[in-house]
Amino acid sequence: MGHKIVQDLSNSWPYIVGALVVAMLLCLIYIFLMRWFAGFMVWLSLFSVVGLLSYCCYASYMKYDELGRAGGDSDSASSSSNSNSGILNQVQQEVDHILHMKYTWLVFLLISAVLLGIVLVVMLFLRNRIRIAVALIKEASKAVASIMSTLVFPLFLWVMQLLVTGWFLLVLLYLASSTHPVYKAAMDNCTCHTLSGTYEAGDRCDPDTFSICLASCPTAVCHFYGSEKEKYVNYLHAYNAFGIFWLMFFISAIGEMILASTFATWYWTFNKSNVPFFTILISTARIFRYHLGTAAFGSLILAVCRVIRVILEYLNRKLKKYDNSFVRAVLCCLRCFFWCLEKFIKFISKNAYIMCAIYGKNFCRSARDAFNLLMRNVVRVFVLDKVTDFLLLLGKLAITAGICALSFHVFTHELEYKDYVNIPSLNYSIVPVVIIGVGTFFIATVFFGVYSMAVDTLFLCFLEDCERNDGSAEKPYFMSKELMKILHKKNK
Repeated sequence: MGHKIVQDLSNSWPYIVGALVVAMLLCLIYIFLMRWFAGFMVWLSLFSVVGLLSYCCYASYMKYDELGRAGGDSDSASSSSNSNSGILNQVQQEVDHILHMKYTWLVFLLISAVLLGIVLVVMLFLRNRIRIAVALIKEASKAVASIMSTLVFPLFLWVMQLLVTGWFLLVLLYLASSTHPVYKAAMDNCTCHTLSGTYEAGDRCDPDTFSICLASCPTAVCHFYGSEKEKYVNYLHAYNAFGIFWLMFFISAIGEMILASTFATWYWTFNKSNVPFFTILISTARIFRYHLGTAAFGSLILAVCRVIRVILEYLNRKLKKYDNSFVRAVLCCLRCFFWCLEKFIKFISKNAYIMCAIYGKNFCRSARDAFNLLMRNVVRVFVLDKVTDFLLLLGKLAITAGICALSFHVFTHELEYKDYVNIPSLNYSIVPVVIIGVGTFFIATVFFGVYSMAVDTLFLCFLEDCERNDGSAEKPYFMSKELMKILHKKNK
């Protein structure tokens, strides 16, 4: 199987590379289309969700009413159970039994109704915030289109992360080979007495000084028994693991700060045509000169939190063999707490880097200012975050699914080709499709990660713009005319 997979990859690699190039182009096209169709996509998605939830409520109620008139729960699925059936059949029978219970559909009805109510409330009372989110998404598209080098910049970070990962693996292999040889004595019914001690069969010995035993035990031999790990290796493994966490978070922090500085420069330039051509290079030089300490401190906090989570996972695996409900509950609570803590620290760190890129303050002051600013606009933060996440997830899934479907039809020869198109016949056509799918999702994540950073940066700049400026000649607004129109503001 492995030989056939390698043969398939050697025959199909040009098509895999071509599919990944097409995925990059589709990501660029999607980002550009967001500039004009972001509002349409957001509202269409919301109305589609409303329609889907309404249909779920209707279907659940009809099924609940039908089972209620039929006399309650139906046991038809469970009555046909066979002891000789396989595990899949048993699972299928259990699922059918659950779906024939009227209270199952009552639960579905309640869940659908609650979700429908939440979406309707959001659409009715937060529609103005949704309009602001759509306008900021359009602004992010303009910023990315204005500074196209930001789309290539993540590749530089990716190369740095590959180098760090390679160094980690190199150190890991070196530590794994940090051993010393162990020699043990082999002798027949005799004991060797030396100044350093007494040797018996199976005792450790030193081949350089063991020759003195040959006088009393002529058949004694000090032979190689095996290798033993150095005592300090486990501590160095822990140090190496902490180093990889810190360096990976540090590289990500540098990338976020450089992109934040780039997009903040674009926002705070009143006339966008005056944005410097080499904005990202200027931002890179500024971050490396002034703010490496900020990135290192923020990534250190995340690294410590990640190490604690790894230790908790290790303890959880070790304690699984002990049937102690209290210990399992405590570990579960601790794992959940530190998972939430890491997510919160990542959120605060990202916004702290943006504030640091705008004002140049240290990490703690930037984190405090960002947190206070976001708390003063918590509803806008929630709406923008969810709207952006939904659109980017929609884009990732659409591009990945489209490329995978196209590649599947190509490699399975379900499409008609011209004579000059020679698609190779593969042993496993699914192999290149899976590789293309994973690569496409990774490329989409890289491109949309830049776009997400642009949205978050412009959002904080927009909030600062609203609080710092009043539209006068001395303090004009830097936001777009569309945003000023939504907020009923204007420059005098």
